[in-house]
Amino acid sequence: MCSSDLVQRVFSEAEVASACAAIDDLIAGKAPAFRGVQREAGNGSGAERPVRKLMHFVDHDARLTALAHHAGLGALMQRLMGDTPELFQDMALLKGPGGREKPWHQDSAYFDLALGTAVIGIWIALDEAALDNGCMHILPGTHRQGPAEHFKVRDWQICDSAVQTELDVAVPLPPGGCLIWHGMLHHGSPTNRSTKMRRALQFHYRPTCSTRVSTDERMQHFGGDVRGATC
Repeated sequence: MCSSDLVQRVFSEAEVASACAAIDDLIAGKAPAFRGVQREAGNGSGAERPVRKLMHFVDHDARLTALAHHAGLGALMQRLMGDTPELFQDMALLKGPGGREKPWHQDSAYFDLALGTAVIGIWIALDEAALDNGCMHILPGTHRQGPAEHFKVRDWQICDSAVQTELDVAVPLPPGGCLIWHGMLHHGSPTNRSTKMRRALQFHYRPTCSTRVSTDERMQHFGGDVRGATC
């Protein structure tokens, strides 16, 4: 597959509104078994800190389950992978005003999957994702460069000095648009410097035939410290 693809409109206004309502309901505790709310680090009690992320919600809200298993996306994943896609990670990413960056990284650096697994990420804008509120940025072609060394700095990330900033392409999206990318693509998103919220859904898919490996094996490819590198 290519490094990434942009689709300006995948989901309808009604589907986007439904997804936003589902996120609000999960944060409000309307699904008692859901424990996937992650808040920003900082002072104050947990409930006072802004929500940064929701994890593993597809089994807790039918509205979000429907988007994750959207028939059109499933067919596209199958064509790209040449195999039946399996959803293995689901997240809602909330970046309010002042919300911090997500440094440059490769998604495959997070997953204990055999090197070469065709991981596909789908990032769906629920609000307008613009230059000032933290839209996604990508480095086209970097998926062909193999594993990049990652370090625990501000996050699990590629070292700032190793980022090929000359390749940087911002990807603004309207609500309902999505960006689809290869798991080895270098990407990230900057701080939200606006007064606007930027909410998005992110799903990761792998082929059903994929093979899991140990974390130690993954780190032999992606762990900068393990490989003797410095940042």
